[in-house]
This record gives sequence, C-alpha cells and structure tokens, in this order.
Amino acid sequence: MGLAPTTRIVNWYKRNAASVLYRRPTHIRPDVPLISFTFDDFPRSALHTGGAILKSRSLNGTYYASLGCLGSDSPSGPLCIAEDLSAALEDGHELGCHTFSHNHSWDTRSSTFEESILQNQAALSSIAPGVLFRSFSYPISFPHPAVKRVCAKHFDCCRGGGQTLNAGTADLNQLSAFFLEKAQGNIEPVKALIDRNHQMRGWIIFATHDVAPEPGPYGCSPEFFEQVVQCAVDSGARVLPVAEALNVVCGLQGSVSGSYGTGAAAPVRPEGPAGPASE
Repeated sequence: MGLAPTTRIVNWYKRNAASVLYRRPTHIRPDVPLISFTFDDFPRSALHTGGAILKSRSLNGTYYASLGCLGSDSPSGPLCIAEDLSAALEDGHELGCHTFSHNHSWDTRSSTFEESILQNQAALSSIAPGVLFRSFSYPISFPHPAVKRVCAKHFDCCRGGGQTLNAGTADLNQLSAFFLEKAQGNIEPVKALIDRNHQMRGWIIFATHDVAPEPGPYGCSPEFFEQVVQCAVDSGARVLPVAEALNVVCGLQGSVSGSYGTGAAAPVRPEGPAGPASE
C-alpha cells in the first residue's frame, strides 16, 4: 500500500520548503570538474578504511562530526574518538560540522539547533585549538527553513542530499549530494553521474557513512568505495575536500585556513559569517 495523500504532501513540503528559502546562489562552472568525498557522523571506519583508500591516491575528504557522540556506537558502527580527529587533520582531511548532538534538521527548534552548532565548535576548539568548522552537513533530514537560516550564519557552505550534482546555479546554503548507499553497490549510476559532471563542469559531493566489509544501512563496502574513487580519478576531476572545492568555485587559491589548523578566517564570506541569505 502506498503512502496516504496527506503523508505525501507533508513529505513533499519537507523536501522542498527550504530549497526555495534563504538561498545563497552561486555559479558553479570551474575550469576542471570537482568531486568531493564526505562522511556523515564520522564512523571510525570512514577514516581508517575510507581514508586509507583516499590516502593511497594522495586524496582527502571531509568528515562531518557530531562531537557529543564521540566514541558512541551507531548503525554505522563505532563513531570517531578524539584521536581520530587529530589523525584526520594530520592527514590533511577537512573536519565539518554535524551539530554537537546530531540534531534532527527538521524537528529541532532553530534556537536549539544553533546552540548545538556553537557547542560543537567549542568542543572542537578544546580538542584541536585554532581549527574551525567551515562546512556543514544537515543531519538526518532536509533542513527546516528556520534551521537553514541559522546555519547560513555560521558556515561557508552547507550540504544536504538530493542524489544529484551541483552545476550552473547552486545554493551554498543547501548544496546537493549523492549518497553512495543508494546505488546499492551498482557502479553504473555513479559512472553516469561522473560523466555528466565532466560534461557540465560541475561539482559532485559524494556522501556515505561507514566504509566496512559489512556496511550498515548508510554505508558502503571498501570495494565499492574504491571503485567510486577510481572512477573519480579516471574522470580527470579535481578531488578535493568540500571547503577546498568551494575555494575553487569562488576563484580562490589554496586550502581553506582553519579547517587545516591555522585558525585564520576563510576568505569566501563576502558579508558576515556566511554572506547574505536571500528569501
């Protein structure tokens, strides 16, 4: 039996409400296509297995951490510990924000959500002084418009889902991502997306959670992840963490300071922490 009409309407509203509000549009057409690999919740396997696959090709990714969940178990396996944060930074990865308590992006009051963002940065500063979160991933669901507005104040860009690439005009307050588990181990839709990214000179943000031989419901196997990484490399795209790729989109050079330990402000915010957000 399908969903009731009311449920379908509610789900449609949740998927689309934030997409038309509090936008920060930017033009995406770099000289060379971009691909980023991101890991939500930062399971330990995402670094020790997924990170090793990236490192074998001298590549880096973005790890979205909820630091109130350090060391916790999850459907994606054990989550990162403090030592993993330091190891990720030493290897040149970006640490991104996922709220302190892994707050639901639709059901949480915007004031509570903002408190969790600030608490997550405070926790990071106590573990890695001078390191700042530059990018954000919405936990669990599409964001409520009020939550999206709050996040726009604190980050250079925010990432959602959508199973597509970013090309032409994209919203820096809700960039699209392709979740690898939804490919169910089939490399063909991934190859098709990478080919389209090459043609459109866009930016793919791949997302997953754990990278494990028996992955959880939101993860993928090491073999499949390695296939995806190899396809990305073979496509000729530049494979960069999210904050670095954003610098390329904005026509800036080098890494985003702060994500890599210097504590200097990132140079991509034209007006305040995240630039203007338009309704």
